[in-house]
Amino acid sequence: MSRTKLLAAGLLAALLPLPAMAEGSAEAGRTKISMCVGCHAIPGYKSSFPTVYQVPMIKGQSAKYIEAALQAYRKGERSHPTMRGIAAGLSDQDIADLAAYYGTR
Repeated sequence: MSRTKLLAAGLLAALLPLPAMAEGSAEAGRTKISMCVGCHAIPGYKSSFPTVYQVPMIKGQSAKYIEAALQAYRKGERSHPTMRGIAAGLSDQDIADLAAYYGTR
């Protein structure tokens, strides 16, 4: 491919709109936290599967961090089996709502 065609293709790709990310609602997220609070709202809680693991408190984490972590679990980029199972059942909107909720706490 010529350099000109390659440059033109790159410029065209840069101008294409990116897919919109779901806009999160903290209020909607509040209705979806039941699967989170059983582990993440208990100070000092440790899970025992697959190994003993100190469960982090997610209250106060940034929305971007929560969203990125849940997306990574859903894609299989993070390995905790319980979180992978939970994230697999979440839609992009669910993830955005949970991130908005925890990002405001």
